[in-house]
Amino acid sequence: MLWLEVVAAEKVTWTADELARRRFVEELYHREAPSLVRLARIFTDDRAGAEDIVQEAFIRMYHASDRVRDRSKSVSYLRSIVLNLARDHNRRGLMSLRHQDALADRRVPEQPDEHVARTESQAEVLDALATLSPRQRDCLVLRFYMELSEREIAETLAISPNSVKTHCRRGIEALAETLGVPK
Repeated sequence: MLWLEVVAAEKVTWTADELARRRFVEELYHREAPSLVRLARIFTDDRAGAEDIVQEAFIRMYHASDRVRDRSKSVSYLRSIVLNLARDHNRRGLMSLRHQDALADRRVPEQPDEHVARTESQAEVLDALATLSPRQRDCLVLRFYMELSEREIAETLAISPNSVKTHCRRGIEALAETLGVPK
């Protein structure tokens, strides 16, 4: 049920500003959620967890939407929230795995467009990415998987475009070394 249907059913009155903020976030959700889920999947390897991360990111976006001055930067803001939440998710997940005896495979089946690691070489690259520093990994994933420009990555990570270039270069060098790619 969409939030508009809930509002109508509960006869809740919203100010014009609240309605505008909700519409703005809802439009962003419909436009950006699929790519943000794919981004979260790279870091979490858990579809349900990735979807939860994206939903939480949009909730946070909504709560901060009254403070957003430049709406064109909203997608960058969402990406940075997703990256931070994915890191937190992984930290919590690793802790909880230490305290459980055995886990049944509870993952949601992948959709056809979500085959993140299908081949052995793709799995190798994902494993090698995990060895990089968080900043290098973020820059490379945003650059080559999300196909963002250096400027968009800089906005997402709140760093300079030159730092993006440096992290990408160092990350590629580290990946080449880890994967045994000759120079």
